[in-house]
Amino acid sequence: MEKIVSKKNERVKKWKKLHTKKERDTSASYLIEGFHLVSEALQYGAPVQEMMISQEVKEELYPDYPQENMVLISKEIAAYLSDTESPQGIFAVIKKEDQLIPEDFTRPYLFLDNVQDPGNVGTMIRTADAAGYGGVVLGKGTVDLYNSKVLRSTQGGHFHFPVYQGELTEWFEKFKAADFPIYGTELNVNAVSYREIAAPGVYGLVMGNEGKGMNPELLKQTTKNLYIPIEGQAESLNVAVAAGILMFSLR
Repeated sequence: MEKIVSKKNERVKKWKKLHTKKERDTSASYLIEGFHLVSEALQYGAPVQEMMISQEVKEELYPDYPQENMVLISKEIAAYLSDTESPQGIFAVIKKEDQLIPEDFTRPYLFLDNVQDPGNVGTMIRTADAAGYGGVVLGKGTVDLYNSKVLRSTQGGHFHFPVYQGELTEWFEKFKAADFPIYGTELNVNAVSYREIAAPGVYGLVMGNEGKGMNPELLKQTTKNLYIPIEGQAESLNVAVAAGILMFSLR
């Protein structure tokens, strides 16, 4: 097994750069960290390019991992690469796979417009999977799927559940062409309670930015605008909580 002990090694520098979106886009790859994410990647056949394991990790903890492309790294390098407070000492570089807009839709989809909190995005991806949605689309301004905090929040869900990144208007056009409704989520005079909606089997549900809500131009393209009635004194709901209520209720 190859061994690298210096942080000055060029490969180590390249792995570190994968924490930036620019490098992820340039290299068409991304970095995952931790036993759970690596195990999920291997279980679902993700294209693992390299796997790095700290010298501190006991060999019996990874007996079935493929030896090809496995690199043993020093504890210092593991700490350098880690984006967590308590590194587990295991990493993998995964090749990004292109996903095109499907030709046919058989389930509803969740669209995220400029949602910027990684925890919210990860939670909504996992909830959409649990609710039986066809996929999640991360629109313009939404945090990158391959951001390390998003990846930890999804718990590896993106390895088996479709998550796309692209222009929401392109998806809207596909849905409209098939006569599938698109529901916005903006509290205004035209909004109706989600309880009044009898959603069909296929539709799009759009969740907007945590503070500003949906982009007005996208809002104009929606079929109907929904809101969640609040009976207490709270002014609003967290976007991931609201998405969970709507996804399960409309489904």
